Amino acid sequence: MGERVVIVGSGIGGLASAALLAADGRDVTVVEKEPAVGGKARRVHVDGAAIDAGPTVFTLREVFEDIFRTCGSDLAECLATRPAQTIARHAWNESQRLDLYADPQQSEYAIGDFAGAEAARGYCDFRTEARRIFNILDRSLMRQSKVSWPLPLMWRIGLWRIGDLVAIRPYESLWKVLGEHFADQRLRQLFARYSTYCGSSPFDCPATLMLIAHVEAQGVWLIDGGMSALAEALKALAERNGATFRFGQRVEEIETAASRVSAVRLANGERLRADAVICNADPAALAAGMLGEHAKRAVRPTPPSRRSLSAYVWLAHAETSGFPLSRHNVFFSPDYKAEFDQLRAGQTIADPSVYVCAQDRDAHAGPTPAGRERLQIIVNAAASGDTHAPTGEELETCTRAMTRSLERCGLQLETDMPHSLVTPQDFEALFPSTGGALYGRASHGWAASFLRQGARTRIPGLYCAGGSTHPGAGVPMAALSGQLAARTLMADRASTRRFHPAATAGGMSMQSARTGSTA
Repeated sequence: MGERVVIVGSGIGGLASAALLAADGRDVTVVEKEPAVGGKARRVHVDGAAIDAGPTVFTLREVFEDIFRTCGSDLAECLATRPAQTIARHAWNESQRLDLYADPQQSEYAIGDFAGAEAARGYCDFRTEARRIFNILDRSLMRQSKVSWPLPLMWRIGLWRIGDLVAIRPYESLWKVLGEHFADQRLRQLFARYSTYCGSSPFDCPATLMLIAHVEAQGVWLIDGGMSALAEALKALAERNGATFRFGQRVEEIETAASRVSAVRLANGERLRADAVICNADPAALAAGMLGEHAKRAVRPTPPSRRSLSAYVWLAHAETSGFPLSRHNVFFSPDYKAEFDQLRAGQTIADPSVYVCAQDRDAHAGPTPAGRERLQIIVNAAASGDTHAPTGEELETCTRAMTRSLERCGLQLETDMPHSLVTPQDFEALFPSTGGALYGRASHGWAASFLRQGARTRIPGLYCAGGSTHPGAGVPMAALSGQLAARTLMADRASTRRFHPAATAGGMSMQSARTGSTA
């Protein structure tokens, strides 16, 4: 029997780890408290319709192609996807609308028509800078198990490339730097929204996060069956290589012996022996003792003030009229700074920006579907789900504010639409010890990327994976974290043997286990 690995949780990061470790010959068991895989990439049934309730944007497809290839399979044969021609539709009112496209030249023309030739040139300059930042950090930071600032990062980038270290602009806010590219405040607001992809404020996060725009510009893909189909495909991939899944079972404790991981004890009293454990949960759950007193020392706690954003999410099955919806739509508020000031104060946003994923639409505006369609509607919220339970009146106020924002831009929702409203308190129940924060630690300040929990923990044999760990939030980042956790685990296990294998799963070069920082 191979080395025994228990993975706690079956989000995208845990599933990626399970597939890679099983393909490498490990005896992998995934323990999941919910009845299905996916974690945040889950589905909720409303009015008889299955609605994706988590992430909706699929990018960096090559990360998943690499995982499937390493596991002896082909993503294209396991998952039906197609490229989106329209990335997103944006609106400020009934007359001000702007689409961004997969073809950057088409986006440039659209921006020029929307805001003038100078704005189009600013977009070209912005794309160039975002691409450079991504290229600098892709291999040197995002695909490394953990890199500290500044010397280890300088070493990864190359000591002779000091200009690249300056070019990632860690000491300037995203909002400030966007002002260098866009005099039109609507465009500044549009590209600032990428900070919310990792639950952060554009006024507090570093301009480094411009790289997210480049990730999206590389391609957005639509998945038949939604994001939950990706989770199911990863599960099947892991099972083909021998991984076992146990659903509806909660982990009570991660046990240690001789100062390293030894077993996982379930709530029903069953004990699973383990040579290694990967925790695919928010590291805050470890720090809070949700997985036992022994595991508390594995990670540093994240203060509530450092949490990322949560959200109010309406999962609706409703008729719509007026605004010509695309698959991804953003309806902006007239005062972006006021939104984030209210979030910082822990208040409900009075006049919010709203994201709408119309899950029955293709990536272009077509005729309105006959009858009701599946919608995921998101408004940002403070991560206070562990300290505040919203009243019925507060929820009604929030819903009215959301519908006003949509109506300002011309979108009408069916009155009394069938829906389920998910609050920060609900997210806290799903993901304990987070307050409902959906992205782990907020990416605020120059050091934020280096303060995220890495794959290794302070307890030998215990690793972390998921969107709340390095390299960050989002579906491809969560998959990368799972890949990094598997790679780090294999390197650490190899270092205890008499010789070191020359290659590991994952399709990329690997640093020595002795050089990785411990978080």
